[in-house]
Amino acid sequence: MESLKEKTAKGLFWGGLSNGAQQLLNLVFGIFLARLLTTEDYGMVGMLTIFSLIASSLQEGGFISALNRKKNATHKDYNAVFWTCSLFSLSIYLLLFFCAPLIASFYEEPRLVPLARYIFLGFFITSLGIAPRAVLFRNMQVRQQSIVAFVSLLLSGIVGVTMAACGFAYWGIATQTLVYVSLFTSMTFYYAKWHPTLPVDFSPIREMFGFSSKLIVTNIVIIVNTNVFSVILGYMYKPSVVGNYTQANKWNYMGWSLISNMLNGIAQPVFAKTDEDKERQKKIFRKLLRFTAFVSFPAMLGLALVAREFIVILLGEKWLDSAVILQWLCIMGAFYPISYLFSHLMIGRGHSSTYMWCNIALCIVQLGMVLLTAPYGMERMIQVYVAITVGWLLVWHYFAHQEIGLRLLELLKDISPYLLISVVLIYIAHWLTQGIDNLYLCFGTKVLFVSTTYCLALWLTGSTIFKEALHFLTKHQIQA
Repeated sequence: MESLKEKTAKGLFWGGLSNGAQQLLNLVFGIFLARLLTTEDYGMVGMLTIFSLIASSLQEGGFISALNRKKNATHKDYNAVFWTCSLFSLSIYLLLFFCAPLIASFYEEPRLVPLARYIFLGFFITSLGIAPRAVLFRNMQVRQQSIVAFVSLLLSGIVGVTMAACGFAYWGIATQTLVYVSLFTSMTFYYAKWHPTLPVDFSPIREMFGFSSKLIVTNIVIIVNTNVFSVILGYMYKPSVVGNYTQANKWNYMGWSLISNMLNGIAQPVFAKTDEDKERQKKIFRKLLRFTAFVSFPAMLGLALVAREFIVILLGEKWLDSAVILQWLCIMGAFYPISYLFSHLMIGRGHSSTYMWCNIALCIVQLGMVLLTAPYGMERMIQVYVAITVGWLLVWHYFAHQEIGLRLLELLKDISPYLLISVVLIYIAHWLTQGIDNLYLCFGTKVLFVSTTYCLALWLTGSTIFKEALHFLTKHQIQA
């Protein structure tokens, strides 16, 4: 049997390798689709995103985390989750099928009726794979999850680009999503070596519902919060404006999710398994915190630095309006993986109530401020939204201090060196390249300068996490 340390090391390695490969594919397919499609095409799909995500959150029900928390999960538990999620998701799909005309009426866009009914099939298909996903998640089988995600993304991306090239417009994006979830679900069953049975005993659901119900509420709140701009912009502006925001948000999401998903496969299981040893848990958390800051700050703030060149070179001049939006979102994206790590700590320790109420409070504050600043324009709304997200890190710290005794000074000590070095180098890079008119030369200079000087600065200052990261990349190991 592998030790927890070995599983954590392999989980980080496969998580990083998989997400890096997936983001590379997303980059390639995203470039092709952005050049083939219009801002209106992205806006059509963006208007429906919040409905699909809420429905998906309901059908998952927080049962993956609940099964991870169980000391001895049996086939009866997984079987109950499978049938509960599948039947519930079918009911939601039928409800949304008949509500599609109301959604189209809200946006005053009749083309959304058939598109909504088509896209919403995806979350029902996804529900069929929740139980086998829980098997892989609980056993920290990150390599298998990585293979599933990579293959699904590759094949679905080919389908999406092909359809877009053949003139299917936004139907290509919708079909890409359906192909992805279908492949993901079927391959998850294959690797989990698990299948549902009849008859079914639903009694385990009652035991898990107290914990999972809070995750359901929280996930819905987070989805509403992160997609509120798509709804507000879709109501206030034309689809092209929603398309620019959707495009910017997509690249921002690709950036911070690369870091967050490296932790996703190991953070909750590791925290759950060390629940009874707070000192060890705190040590693990601080190491993951330093690693997250080490990667997140230069990556996301660096993306903000090259946003204009990145958008124009890869996507074309028609998407230039999304560059400013991307810059603001990247500031939030730099801190989001750190908040993500704090939330995993709360869930891993079994405090779904804390996780729920903290996110509800964040959503209320952000939504209220966004509505108050709506008359001042989209950019001001985004600025306020970003500022609140970054400041909320102090709230997460308060709860972490209650749980594992993490002091504010320790938090600042762990993340501030990487933030300070990144900000200084990015400012210098911006100043040095102001006179460069060639977009390609400007982009390359910024990336090369920041990446090399960042590594050099960490090497000269004797950064422990930098040396451990090098050791991790070469030996596939980390020190626990």
